[in-house]
Amino acid sequence: MLNLNEVTIYNEIDEEFTYQDIIEKVVNKTFEIERLKKASCSIIIVDNSFIHKLNKEYRGIDRVTDVISFALEDDKSMVIPDGIRLLGDIYISLDKAKEQAKEYGHSLERELCFLAVHGVYHLLGYDHESEEEAKVMFKKQEEVLMEYGITR
Repeated sequence: MLNLNEVTIYNEIDEEFTYQDIIEKVVNKTFEIERLKKASCSIIIVDNSFIHKLNKEYRGIDRVTDVISFALEDDKSMVIPDGIRLLGDIYISLDKAKEQAKEYGHSLERELCFLAVHGVYHLLGYDHESEEEAKVMFKKQEEVLMEYGITR
């Protein structure tokens, strides 16, 4: 069966964004590791102001966050054409990613790839509310990033 996965990246900020290729690769690697053959998601690059509004409106949390995932599969009434899994949308704040890369002492590329993979695992139903859930989710994320030598 052909790999019909699709990752679409939208730049909604007023500056050049040069990380599309590596983000697409790590997200596709996540799909491959999770054995997804017909999956689709969108990644939208935004600023702190935009993600703050999303966080407040949809999560009731009045602060900036680094990434927010909106899983389409949470809505069981959704009809999926031709067996394609429309996973959902991942919003990443470039401003917050830059802050965190500096804070954690690693590259912006690493931070953006981490946030994209993190968002995909949320779309797939993983969470980190408990220590056990976090251990599983973060192990999977690191496995994907290590495939590309993306380390801290």
